[in-house]
Amino acid sequence: MADRPKSDSVPAGPASVDESPSPNKALVRVFDTEQESEALIVNGLLQSAGIQSDLTSLDAPQDILPGVGGTVILVREEDAQRARELIQESRRAAAEEDTAEVDVSGDPTPLG
Repeated sequence: MADRPKSDSVPAGPASVDESPSPNKALVRVFDTEQESEALIVNGLLQSAGIQSDLTSLDAPQDILPGVGGTVILVREEDAQRARELIQESRRAAAEEDTAEVDVSGDPTPLG
């Protein structure tokens, strides 16, 4: 059983029945990471934008392949471009927040 990928669907909210894309549709990988927490955040971003996504763990047996694995997010083929754009926008916004000016002098005068 450890050889098969695990699939976890994270519902968008309490009224959500099943937010996974239909298995009868072509699914495309739009995001992968080794950090499950990062994948959960991106999955939530996509679902809040109305894009159904599937969070899949690619864990390999750690006694055979230590450090190999990760988590991928799959979406329907027709949603892939929009999903990638949302992920890029989110990364840009995070990068801008990281480089914002912060006044650490203790002077109450605002920067500007």
